[in-house]
Amino acid sequence: MGDSDVILEMRHISKEFPGVKALEDVTMVVRRPTIHAICGENGAGKSTLMKVLTGVWPHGTYTGQIIYNGEEMRFKTLKSSEKVGIAIIHQELSLIPELSVTENIFIGNEKTTNFLIDWTEARQRAEKIMERVHLDVDPDTPSKNLGVGQQQLIEIARALSKNIQLLILDEPTSALNEEESDNLLQILHELKDEGITSIMISHKLEELTRTADAITIIRDGHTVETIIADEAAPERYDINRIIRGMVGRPLDNRYPSHERLSGPVVFKVDGWTVRNPIRPDMLSANNVSFEVHAGEVVGFAGLMGAGRTELFRSIVGRSWGNFVSGRVKVKGQEVDTSTVPKAIDAGLAYVPEDRKMLGLNLLDTVSRTIVSAGLSRISEHFLINGDKEAMAAESARDDLHIKTPTILEGVDKLSGGNQQKTLLGKWLFTEPDVLILDEPTRGIDVGAKYEIYSLIFEQAALGKAVVVISSELPELLGICDVIYAFHEGRITGMVDARETNQEELMRMMTGIETTAA
Repeated sequence: MGDSDVILEMRHISKEFPGVKALEDVTMVVRRPTIHAICGENGAGKSTLMKVLTGVWPHGTYTGQIIYNGEEMRFKTLKSSEKVGIAIIHQELSLIPELSVTENIFIGNEKTTNFLIDWTEARQRAEKIMERVHLDVDPDTPSKNLGVGQQQLIEIARALSKNIQLLILDEPTSALNEEESDNLLQILHELKDEGITSIMISHKLEELTRTADAITIIRDGHTVETIIADEAAPERYDINRIIRGMVGRPLDNRYPSHERLSGPVVFKVDGWTVRNPIRPDMLSANNVSFEVHAGEVVGFAGLMGAGRTELFRSIVGRSWGNFVSGRVKVKGQEVDTSTVPKAIDAGLAYVPEDRKMLGLNLLDTVSRTIVSAGLSRISEHFLINGDKEAMAAESARDDLHIKTPTILEGVDKLSGGNQQKTLLGKWLFTEPDVLILDEPTRGIDVGAKYEIYSLIFEQAALGKAVVVISSELPELLGICDVIYAFHEGRITGMVDARETNQEELMRMMTGIETTAA
């Protein structure tokens, strides 16, 4: 391939923040039209590199060169990179919920005649672009009425409305189910056939190795290597080579060793029934009963919409749905979990799946976040003891290996994996008897996943009852002792994780067979 095949070169890029060198001498070459992946641990510098490329971090705030279509670029704003055909879709979607699909596609890029927007023409153009991204909805539908997968497609449609040549996607499938993910990856292949190049950041290695033509690995702000897919080989990539590059060491087993312990029952739920708040005729939890023993890691498997998250949010503080009936026991004693403070006092801790919306206050520091669910532990006469807060936060930072220059750093400045560990630290500070983890490794890399699995096993070894909700079946099979299958608000089966497989779980998750819980 000649230079004409190269759409982008990033040469010797370095970027510093106060106290942190985020990127150092990063070099990358992207050819056209390809799907080029970037992978690395949380905090490795992937998103920072893309912000440098698109002008979010403007020229002058970093060193190095950006060569795009053979010319050096010195982008000062996001708009300036968009003008030459570069578009980025961030992990956090930027749609305006109240606006329609059409309005969101063309916002900031409206075509006007005599200073007036022709919405009839805009709607027609929107329909053509929506067809390219497989978005089959009414263009007048408010985006708030659509699912996350469909909203992601609106973001891609918005980018395509600007005649782009290079599309950058930051963790595009982290919140999508398998069907939505496959659809999005199919779209990237179709765009490639149209001549559009994509750069994709993702932690889903199976997805990357199946989709990408090349993978650049970044570790600790440095380029490790770029690997080109071997189209002749069945596997295309050596996964172990990628993992070694990402974490700096081989992960011979993606799951730490775990000795199964099964003490007395710590957490027991009987006959839990909850109505859907939007559809009162529908039971989101229908007479659900289960138990978790001390030292056990118990998984809950289910398809999107099965009701697992709703079940546990209703148990912990009744923060979802309309309670009908049911009892909760902790260590043999019936407890009141009707409010979040009462649930915490009863020994329950719940780490939600959406850490940014439901788990963290992004305006808080790491220190204040760690102690926020247990302020009474560091308070004297209704006043917070600053020394105790600092000691608790420093202890959590060390124990959980939270990468932050100081405990006074804002939570919003942390990488996804370190935000997740901070959220775990917040709930572990309450010293719970029951630890409920909802999608604990969503959107984080293999190294951080391994650390979180280790933390889960440490808590189980301390005699806690641990519940893990995950949409990744290999993860449940890798870390759990017992797995409950959930389908349409009911438990459809309970199996020993060491004696089952993905096929059996999928049958129970779809309600094909019920092997009674």
